[in-house]
Amino acid sequence: MTKRFEMSMMGELTFFLELQVKQAQDGTFISQTKYVNDILKKFGMEDAKPIKTPMPTNGHLDLDENGKCVDQKVYRSMIGSLLYLCASRPNIMLSVCMCARFQAEPKECHLIAVKRILRYSVHTPNLGLWYPKGCDFELLGYSDPDYAGCKVDRKSTTGTCQFLGRSLVSWSSKKQNSIALSTAEAEYVAAGSCCAQLLWMKQTLKDFGYNFTKIPLLCDNESAIKIANNPVQHSRTKHIDIRHHFLRDHETKGDICLTHVRTESQLADIFTKPLDEKRFCELRSELNILDSRNIR
Repeated sequence: MTKRFEMSMMGELTFFLELQVKQAQDGTFISQTKYVNDILKKFGMEDAKPIKTPMPTNGHLDLDENGKCVDQKVYRSMIGSLLYLCASRPNIMLSVCMCARFQAEPKECHLIAVKRILRYSVHTPNLGLWYPKGCDFELLGYSDPDYAGCKVDRKSTTGTCQFLGRSLVSWSSKKQNSIALSTAEAEYVAAGSCCAQLLWMKQTLKDFGYNFTKIPLLCDNESAIKIANNPVQHSRTKHIDIRHHFLRDHETKGDICLTHVRTESQLADIFTKPLDEKRFCELRSELNILDSRNIR
């Protein structure tokens, strides 16, 4: 790059926009330990009691119309700080996004949920994303929904994550735009969202000279896979918004390959629903979210 552009060499990257970068012999580690300590201090939570998960297994929030109102400005500030922390902590994305839905009129129960995420940060201040060196450079996607999980409007939550080899490079946790009438529909819509992201990544990587075909998209619902593979529009699929049928189109073209994965191997599970400590820690490890103290 120095041959083509006028630039100055400032040495190895170690800190950028609150992201701490540690370049080891066998990979790169990105964390936000300093940022975690700063926001804990900002909200007076540095001495809070640590907790091992960011939300309980029954952690779905409701409007709580009769609940006590809290300071909206402070609540929004907490949400904003935690959303930026998701840049290196995909494991808290679901809980943060769930709390973010109630910024218009936050109640005490919502504030307690946000403080639990901060207490989890007290327990895990050194977590970050590990990008190992020398892994196979293959594109792979996972998609999973939480059917009718939202207590307010009964919409499903889509969770997706995309890997290049063993490196997690993209992830999302988002409430679906419309109410799904079945588990298969929720799964199909989630797979469509993952497909769109994979196609964008495929096109971007093509500019760098990498060409991918039949990109594996792992889904744990057989019905959704059959809908994508079936060229006949049955009555049971007519109500699914037509824009989601592009999944079937790209399956036919060979751009992606919708493949079944066992539920226990579904990594996108962490972006869709509250999990118990054992399952949560297993998926966190599979996503290569590690403790910086274990990086040499």
